[in-house]
Amino acid sequence: MKITIPLSVLFLLFTTTIFSQTIADLKLKGKEIPKSYALSDGHICISPQACNFYNDIATYASFVGTVKSKEIQSFKSKGDSGSIMYFEFEHRFKGDSFLQGLLWGKAKEPTDEHPEEYLAEGKFLIIWSFHPDSPIKEKSEAKINKILQAQ
Repeated sequence: MKITIPLSVLFLLFTTTIFSQTIADLKLKGKEIPKSYALSDGHICISPQACNFYNDIATYASFVGTVKSKEIQSFKSKGDSGSIMYFEFEHRFKGDSFLQGLLWGKAKEPTDEHPEEYLAEGKFLIIWSFHPDSPIKEKSEAKINKILQAQ
């Protein structure tokens, strides 16, 4: 008896592997980090709401969904420092309105006091806790947009 695997099954397995991103794919790697920056331990948030969200994400599950995994990268340079928070949810992220209120308050958009920005795409949520003109934020944002928008 000859066993055959239909071409469509092979294609499905191949494309599922290619398009299934992980947090590791989204994080900045050593060569992608601008030379003026160094990785830093701990959490460096411009406003405390962002770090509170990261640390207590389970508390907010009814508003945003259940987190499958999370990671953080923190960076320092002479004139800039902050953290990038990565979240992967079990299902699609569903908390845009809640997160806007939590991060920015009544303004519902970044301010000088609360400059955090975020991107929610499918199961992923990335929060950048940097000032708007941060070179490392821009580098990370471009990489993540390229990866997630290609899905």
